[in-house]
Amino acid sequence: MKFLPRAASFAAVTFCAGALANAATLDVGPYPQDQQVKATNISEQQLVPALPAEAQPVINRQKGEIVQPLPEAAIQEDQDFASLSAAVAAQDADASDREINCLAVGVYYEAKSEPLAGQLAVAEVILNRTTSGRFPKSVCGVLTQRGQFSFVRGGQIPTPPANAQWRKALAVAQVAQKDLWDSPAPRALFFHASHVRPGWKRPHVATVGNHIFYR
Repeated sequence: MKFLPRAASFAAVTFCAGALANAATLDVGPYPQDQQVKATNISEQQLVPALPAEAQPVINRQKGEIVQPLPEAAIQEDQDFASLSAAVAAQDADASDREINCLAVGVYYEAKSEPLAGQLAVAEVILNRTTSGRFPKSVCGVLTQRGQFSFVRGGQIPTPPANAQWRKALAVAQVAQKDLWDSPAPRALFFHASHVRPGWKRPHVATVGNHIFYR
């Protein structure tokens, strides 16, 4: 009795093999209805045009909110530059935006005689203050905060002369606002001229040009 299962299995396998052998001899040629189904299932290949690249959103640095997508022309400006000077040269020196204008004023009066890296570091300090929670939330508010910038008198921001140094400061401000180049003094919130000795106990970040930067 213990051999019956194996014998039954052998018989089943033999039967299946025979059925498959018989099936191999059947006529499996195409029939009209098969051709119709095949023609129905074949879809014509078409070229699908690529979707345009999505615009990167404009971020409000003060609130961290998306304001609106950048237009295509602005997207083209957001590119990698070979140097900081190339990034500065690519700007349009437009002072119509009040925050950009205030940022450029800060760069001009604090660092107009500094190399571009020093000017950018000053601009970044001002921008860093707007998001730190310890200073006003706007660039103009940071400049006019009492006792912070000596060139601001009576809460009034001066108007720089329309010269080459001003245009450069304006371009540096745009580079900083658009995050087109990394600051040489990352996350710095304070700076002073190297000839000044305020005795601060703040963490030192970097020395760039004639300024020392702190966090």
